[in-house]
Amino acid sequence: MRQTLQLLCPRLRKAAAQLPYLHRTLALVWQASGGWTTAWASLLVIQGLLPVATVYLTRAVVDRMVVVFRTQGDPEALRAAAWPALGMALVWLLSEGLRAVAGYIRTAQADLVQDHITALIHRQSVQADLAFYESPEFYDHLHRARAEAAYRPVALLETLGGLFQNGLTLIAMAAVLSAFSPWIPVLLLLCTLPALLVVLRYAVEQHQWRRRVTPHERRTWYYDWLLTSSDTAAELRLFGLGEHFHNLYQALRARLRRERLDLALRQSLAELGAGAAALVLSAGALIWMAWRAVRGLVSLGDLALFYQAFQQGLRLMRAMLENVGQLYSNILFLGNLYEFLALRPQVVSPPEALPVPRPLRDGVRFCDVSFCYPGSERPALDGFNLTVPAGTIAAVVGPNGAGKTTLLKLLCRFYDPQSGIIRIDGTDLRSFSLEDLRRNLTVLFQQPVRYSATARENIVLGDSASAPSEPSIRQAAQAAGAEESILRLPHGYDTLLGKWFEEGAELSTGEWQRLALARAFLRPAPLIILDEPTSSMDPWAEADWLERFRRLAQGRTALIITHRFTTAKLADVIHVMEAGRICESGTHRELVARGGRYASWWAAQRIA
Repeated sequence: MRQTLQLLCPRLRKAAAQLPYLHRTLALVWQASGGWTTAWASLLVIQGLLPVATVYLTRAVVDRMVVVFRTQGDPEALRAAAWPALGMALVWLLSEGLRAVAGYIRTAQADLVQDHITALIHRQSVQADLAFYESPEFYDHLHRARAEAAYRPVALLETLGGLFQNGLTLIAMAAVLSAFSPWIPVLLLLCTLPALLVVLRYAVEQHQWRRRVTPHERRTWYYDWLLTSSDTAAELRLFGLGEHFHNLYQALRARLRRERLDLALRQSLAELGAGAAALVLSAGALIWMAWRAVRGLVSLGDLALFYQAFQQGLRLMRAMLENVGQLYSNILFLGNLYEFLALRPQVVSPPEALPVPRPLRDGVRFCDVSFCYPGSERPALDGFNLTVPAGTIAAVVGPNGAGKTTLLKLLCRFYDPQSGIIRIDGTDLRSFSLEDLRRNLTVLFQQPVRYSATARENIVLGDSASAPSEPSIRQAAQAAGAEESILRLPHGYDTLLGKWFEEGAELSTGEWQRLALARAFLRPAPLIILDEPTSSMDPWAEADWLERFRRLAQGRTALIITHRFTTAKLADVIHVMEAGRICESGTHRELVARGGRYASWWAAQRIA
């Protein structure tokens, strides 16, 4: 006994350490479904007390049936026995009816809780710094939170309901059994101590194992994505990589399966030992009660009541242990959710934000800006200086890795530089609220998102908060050179795009890029940033677009990041970037005449 308690105490301390999670979880359930939770708890109280009524009615039936046998079927004795039997039938019908109602309530409640948790995950994912998405640890947090969110809320509600209902019934059964002897409820508790030790131990082991294998589980998801995604389908077939990644997936799944089965086997053997100990103790209690009945100290009805109450007590204790183990496990895993929700972005709005100037009067300035991406020691920008005067078009050219796209990310405040200042009209970028700053920028990213929505919705997403008019949408499409391809679609602007859903029409890479340009052009922001806007266009489409863009950008400030010198030529000034710094600046003609980096690259591109 002492050894069992010594083993149990550390487990109980670990379990107690999770109690704050229980409080947060209950609060979360209440926030998501307060009304349904009240109705559910009321039903659980009734359902918890009905088994006690059944036990007492059973004793009445047995005692009155004894009278029936003694009187050889006396009608009065039969009528007396029929009433408690009828009561048992009514209790059974009520139990079944309440079980059906409770199932309906639990389904509605579980859906609300699951949707609430998913909304928390989505909100946190959107608010997280872009730097988090470059950290494997963040992906581990996100994976655990998303993987558990699909079913843990339902399991949690089932467990809480079972624990509450079984606990209420057990208290009532303990009161019934204590009438025979006060040590019977204590014996019930002793029967469950070994099982409680097993439950707590393996709940912790299961949780620790899941945390340890999270990177491996994410890698199986990655292999699954490679084998099933349209993005990889062509290359997998060309290079014959399907079998290779299938074998990697199966090998990793086999390893995880072996570890999971080993853990399950050890848990099953421990549960078997705990069950054997409980069987010995419960057999002693039943033998003691049977001996009392033989000596005439209790009636047959009392024996039936004791047997039923004790067996139900054992069953309830086992059920409660399962509930406790599942609850503990669910709370441990929901701790993953709380860890994810506890992540706080570092790039935030200032307490007292200044308004972004509109229109720009001075322009954008990078002043001695240095920046390294998280986890990298190589600077993307090193003492970087750049001025883009208001109302002008500036182009930034340079080789891959020169830091060109980093300018976009810093201007959008996806990151903050380690040193130096970025100013808009002389004001530090960090003095503006994130929402206001980003509302005054419009950006074409190097790899724009292909939304599986209609062509019109794909454009509207660039300024959905303003509910743009149809003429504005068409004007943006025309400015981007996208309208011609849109009008060729089966339903024009109302055509669903992409192949994710039925009746979706696919576009070419260049057509998707022009659609993304239209989305960027729709927002009437004073600062336009375009990252490789013509990379997927043919020379004829590029020439047409350049002419359109000049007219569109009039009165606004534009920064174009490009590899194409034909695109850079339209800029008022071209900045040549190399190794995180500007090495040359000037117009196309000035830079060619200077005979530097730009001139050599221009000559090489023309020959190509």
